[in-house]
Parts: sequence; C-alpha cells; structure tokens
Amino acid sequence: MEPNGRVVEETEKPEDLPSDPDASSPPLRSKESNAKVASILDACKWKDISILRTLATSEGGLVSDEVRRQAWPLLLGYIDHYSEEKEFLKDWRMLPKHRDEDQVRLDVDRSFIYYPNDQSSEDLDRRKEELSNLITEVLRSQPYLCYFQGYHDICQVFLLVLEPRSRAAAVARLSTLRIRDFMLPTLAPALAQLRLIPVILDAVDPKLCAHLSLTQPFFALSGTLTMYAHDIQEYGEIARLFDVLLAREAVFSVYMFAQIVLQRSDELFETPADEPEMLHSILSKLPKPLDIEKLIASTVYLFEKHPPERLRTWRSISSSSVLKTARWPEQTKDQSLEEGEMYFKKQVKELQWAEQRERVLKVVWKYKRPAGTIGVAVLVGVLSFYLRRGSGPSGLFGAFWRQWTGYKGH
Repeated sequence: MEPNGRVVEETEKPEDLPSDPDASSPPLRSKESNAKVASILDACKWKDISILRTLATSEGGLVSDEVRRQAWPLLLGYIDHYSEEKEFLKDWRMLPKHRDEDQVRLDVDRSFIYYPNDQSSEDLDRRKEELSNLITEVLRSQPYLCYFQGYHDICQVFLLVLEPRSRAAAVARLSTLRIRDFMLPTLAPALAQLRLIPVILDAVDPKLCAHLSLTQPFFALSGTLTMYAHDIQEYGEIARLFDVLLAREAVFSVYMFAQIVLQRSDELFETPADEPEMLHSILSKLPKPLDIEKLIASTVYLFEKHPPERLRTWRSISSSSVLKTARWPEQTKDQSLEEGEMYFKKQVKELQWAEQRERVLKVVWKYKRPAGTIGVAVLVGVLSFYLRRGSGPSGLFGAFWRQWTGYKGH
C-alpha cells in the first residue's frame, strides 16, 4: 500500500508504480530532480552501488519513494534481490512462534501515530496488520534475533516505502547485517556504540565534552536504536534520512548524533554542567526544526575528519559488532544472512564471557585479603584461561570454580 492509501498489488513491479512526488524528500527544482532520478535509476540498472551511495548522500537523497523501491534493496546488499525474496515467499505462519511476538503486538498497536495522516480507521487497522505480519515474518525466519521496542518504528518506514514482496527480505538484511547489535539479548553492545559519542565530542570540542562529562550518552539511545524513526515525525524527513543511513557505514548513525550534540553547543552551555538530568532531558529530544540536509553534510565532514580508527575507544568495540562488520559500505554487499547469524552468535558468547568475568571480579573484590591479592589475581587468570577454552574447568578444580562463581556452563 502506498503512503497515499493506494493498495499495491503483489504482482506489480517497481517500474509499473506511479511516481510519488508527495514530499517524500526535500523538493529539488524540477529539472534537477528529473536529472537526478535518471542518474539514480541508471545506477540501479547497472548495479553501480558506489554511485548510488553518493547520490543517496547528496542533497535531496533518492528523491522519491518510487526510486527508493529500486535503490534501497541494492543499498542493503542484495544485488539479485528477487532470488533472495523467494526465501520469504514460504508461508511464515507455519514457522514456530517467536518468543517476542506479544510485545510486537503491543508496539504495533501504537504505530502510525504521525504518518500517514490521511487514513481512515480501517486503513490504519489494515496497515497495522501488515506491520505486525512483516515483523513477525522476519522474527520467525530469523528466530535468534531479539525484538526491541522501537524496531516497529523502523519497520513502519520500510512498509510505507517498499512494495510487499521486497519488505521482509529487506528488513531481514537490515536486522541481521546493519542493526544486529540492537537485536542481541542485552543492550550492552548498543551502549558500547553510545560511548563513542563523548570520544567524538572530545576530538572536536573538548570544552563541550567536559561540560557533558557528568551526563551519560544514554540520551542518544532512542535515536540510534531506531535509526531516528521514533523521534522524527515527518515522513519525508525520515525517508530522506534512511537514504543516507542505508548508504553509509553502520557507525555513521553514531556520528550523526554526535553532530547533533555539537550543533547544540550554545544551548547546552546555558545549562550548568552540574545539572546532568537537565542536560540529558535536552539531549534526549531532537532539535526542532531539524535541518536534515545540513545535518547530513556536517556529519559526512565530521566522519571524514575524525574516522573511527582514530577514536581512542574504537579498539574496545567487538570485531563482531556491526560497527566493524559493516565498517565499510562494501562489506554488507557480500555478506549473507548466515554470516550475520554467525556474528550474532559470536557476540552472544562475548557477552556471556563478559558477564562471567564481571561475576568473578565481584567475588574477588569481596573476598580479597591484602596478603593474598596477588595469589587471587593469578588464580582468576588461570581459571579465566580454562573458561575461555571451553565450558569451564572440570574435576575438583572445576567444582571449586562453580561453587565460587556460580558458573553453570554454556
């Protein structure tokens, strides 16, 4: 179904769809717009992803939803996307129920608040059913993924832009290869992304970074977690923003929030540094109006001037994080859903190891004695070595380990 309420038949092809110049992105002058659309469609025809990324990032983005229907699948990395879509033509209703489906239903009931705004109650109910089916299909097809609140905001945009046959395959690739860090069992990888923001701020404006030092970067969670779809209320703006977020590296979204903070420096300095709750409140809401084109251009400059590899905490980001497996736009083009699942499982093991290590350190701190501190540290090191090699030490040694740490194995 189109944002204007028109139902799109499953058999329709992108080229059969009417143009959609209804402010789905900032308007360009007609002549410029036509020329850009021709360039985008030409890049799609020849599958020139490099040119397509450049056009998606440039002013006006991909111009219209009609063009996005062809471009977004390519940006997400499935060149022969029709063959990949066949994997999602099976009856997903026959697959086992996903553990998070009850929460999906609750969130979908709160969807389509801001757009489209010209629908009847029957139209909205139909859209909500489509959205629920889309999310459920992806989760049942990729059952290891964990749903998070706000995921429905992202899927809502894909539902409005893409034709029905492309939606599930597109959202699956996005989920597995681009926003996988947010679909793990805990929010730890998402919070690790946020901790890059103060480092970026410090590289550009140390004074502003110091001013915000008492404020944790959790203010950026809603924006980065939902690709800004939860916070931006204008359909044209979020569709335009998705153009660049799909075209650029996964970490670009983090840089974008850092740029938003930098652009608000005057406002932030007006609030005392010793009022972190007030600063958090200010930063957790996007400024209005939000100049999307200026923000994109400024973020591109920020990214090029301070690339991730120069950030002092970049090394602490997991090699299985999407920030590194999608560090370069070309990476996801060649990745499969199976590879995304492999990275997911690696991250889960890392999270389990980190949790166990934290438990050990707490026990050591609780029971340490000045004279035995070095001995305990050595013991922990040895135990940790065995733990990393398998499911934990065995025998009397293992019994002591399990009793001491509460470790139950994988």
